[in-house]
Amino acid sequence: MILEGKTVLVAGVGAGLGREVAEAALRDGANLLLAARTESTLEQAAKDLDPSGARVAFRRTDISDPADCEALVALGEERFGALDALVQVAAFEQSFGGLHDTDLESWRRAYETNVLGTLTLLRAVHPAMKRAGGGSVVLIGSQSMFKVSLPQPGYAASKSALLTAMYYLAQELGPDNVRLNMVIPSWMWGPPVEAFLSARAKNEGRSTEDVVGEVTRDFALKRMTEDGEVAEAAIFFCSDRAKAITGQHLLVNCGELMR
Repeated sequence: MILEGKTVLVAGVGAGLGREVAEAALRDGANLLLAARTESTLEQAAKDLDPSGARVAFRRTDISDPADCEALVALGEERFGALDALVQVAAFEQSFGGLHDTDLESWRRAYETNVLGTLTLLRAVHPAMKRAGGGSVVLIGSQSMFKVSLPQPGYAASKSALLTAMYYLAQELGPDNVRLNMVIPSWMWGPPVEAFLSARAKNEGRSTEDVVGEVTRDFALKRMTEDGEVAEAAIFFCSDRAKAITGQHLLVNCGELMR
């Protein structure tokens, strides 16, 4: 129970990583503050995670809206007394295409959500963590920052900007005992990737297992990381077991890329 007595905010709770982080945090003793853009998603997640409602609070939140973020943090402090950790999963990923065929508006949306949205949320979270005597912020990156994969340069560039910002923020907020780290997955086996690779297999007249095997052929562990395994790395950073770790990034990728 490495998060016993702590309150963890998970931003971006939906199918996949956000839900896995929430489940792992609850399992390890935390109270949960959940945020997403869709009310029904939050209602279902809260019901599934803790039907009693004793350890889960939620609020529909647009992380690019300062008032939304302030209200979310206020709810967490009101319900649970403090805010100890943030895992920022919310992201805009639909930025595809090369130099001449990309929609530059998608680059703007990726930057506004993944970088400016994160900073907007952090502006609301930081004072609460300072009041609590410190805290942990876990950002979610993407291996596409380091290795060209799907044609998503806008998404990859936004995550790279977030990584650079993290170093400066870790330095700035360190005196308040607020730590910032980034977990960097590559392919994650969960609902979004499963749907994508299943569709690809169908289009190519192949089995999903064959397509997954092709993707993971050069991975050291010969398999794809699961959403839940990425969540476990985020939970570690949230916990006091990582209380001397800040300004770091950790690849969780089954050995696809080593650096």
